[in-house]
Amino acid sequence: MKVWVVYYSMYGHVLKLAEAAVEGARSVAGVEAILRRVPETLPEDVLEKMGALEAQKQQADIPVCSVDELGQADAIIFGTPTRFGNMCGQMRQFLDATGQLWMNGALVGKVGSVVTSSNTQHGGQESTILSFHLTLLHHGMVVAGLPYSFQGQMTIDDITGCSPYGASTIAGPDGSRFPSKNELAGARYQGEYVAKIAKKLTA
Repeated sequence: MKVWVVYYSMYGHVLKLAEAAVEGARSVAGVEAILRRVPETLPEDVLEKMGALEAQKQQADIPVCSVDELGQADAIIFGTPTRFGNMCGQMRQFLDATGQLWMNGALVGKVGSVVTSSNTQHGGQESTILSFHLTLLHHGMVVAGLPYSFQGQMTIDDITGCSPYGASTIAGPDGSRFPSKNELAGARYQGEYVAKIAKKLTA
């Protein structure tokens, strides 16, 4: 059984969550977890001006996902940074090319889930995940979030991401904050949770 984690990460924050989700999925017996990134749409000179070129180069060894490959998955966990309370343009462009999968019902009945990152504590993490769910529902996917059985989202001791909609992290205004232990634990839990649901559905 295959769980795909398909993400976009400009500076590496969402990548860390995606890697944790892969770890969680792989902890379930009989599950193969595959990490893929969506194509970059910005030219190198723009990425360099944004200070993102080095982070992009560090992800170069992670294969780029093709739209057709999504149909091979039994479950897909998507990862996207927040852009004004919504998914990033790279992810939107990728998903806008899935019309043929929709026509064929290729994702119907498969588990879909989302993780995200924002610069600020209230930077649209929940709206990004919830609006992402609309695309998953149009594809007929079974939407999975991050249940409260992950106790880490109950804490008030630390500044932390994660909500019942999905794991998340706060990058900070300058992007210097990377996912905390609790946020990574949330992504790991979500990966395991999605894999377990997908395993039941494919039994």
